[in-house]
Amino acid sequence: MSGSFARIGIIGSGAVGCYHGIRLGLAGLDVRFLMRGDLGAVRARGSMLISDSLGSAELRPVKAFGSVEEIGQVDLVILCLKATSADAVEGLVGPLLGPRTAILTLQNGLGCDEYLGRLFGNERILGGLVFMAINRVGPGEVRAFNPGMVSIGELDRPATARTHELVGLFKTARINSQVVENLLGARWQKLMWNIPFNGLAIAEGGITTDRICADPRIKADARDLMLEIQKAAAAFGFTLSDEFLERQFTRTVPMGAYKPSSLVDYLAGREVEIEPIWGEPLRRAQAAGVPMPALARLHGRIIDRCRVGYKPPVP
Repeated sequence: MSGSFARIGIIGSGAVGCYHGIRLGLAGLDVRFLMRGDLGAVRARGSMLISDSLGSAELRPVKAFGSVEEIGQVDLVILCLKATSADAVEGLVGPLLGPRTAILTLQNGLGCDEYLGRLFGNERILGGLVFMAINRVGPGEVRAFNPGMVSIGELDRPATARTHELVGLFKTARINSQVVENLLGARWQKLMWNIPFNGLAIAEGGITTDRICADPRIKADARDLMLEIQKAAAAFGFTLSDEFLERQFTRTVPMGAYKPSSLVDYLAGREVEIEPIWGEPLRRAQAAGVPMPALARLHGRIIDRCRVGYKPPVP
């Protein structure tokens, strides 16, 4: 397939990276996955598997590599590493870059776009926000629980022709996607879900989203957090409507007993993206003069939980 993004490198082949890479590969793109733990299993099977609202599909053959040097230069890097892996980004992305290579980050929270801009130049950076429930269920195997949406914008500037081309490519790959004119505003939108649901899932001891929605006390805590995010976003010029706030609950209930990505990390004993998702929004809001008592409490509770680690309930 011709175009500006004919060759794509996926860095971070977890749930998000695998899902989008498989969809793009099924659409005929030259997609190259950087893999570590799953590499042997994926190569032995010779394929990657996806299950979503469109049904089940298999990407075969798969271009899976153990190093970025094997991947070589690409037209687009899709960065799906956890923000906790920031120290490794320069070494993993740098070897993939040609003169016109773009970088699309699908990372969570605030600050990742600016960090990549400092490393590689703002002109390369696009940010994507994944509003989708996706879990990795095996080596090179992912399941998406709802159709979801990917919103894509440019760092520190309105959408360009490049942005529209990339969104068109995603749509061709049957990934619901849209262009956003203000990437930072879109990130505040996503925090309306990520802060309460990822956060309370951990703070309450390791619970799924259905329990957050069903428990009146926890649901009230989630609403308080959303109201604070609404005020913080407004301080930066972004309007998050009351209708948008309520939609966070209505779209979450059908997910059932879903484990948000931060909860999956917490349960597995991996480092949680505390600062990008909770710490940085808290600091920015407070610096703008917006009181955030509910978020400050949640931030502290998550730090405490992660310091101790997950302890399964005693039967």
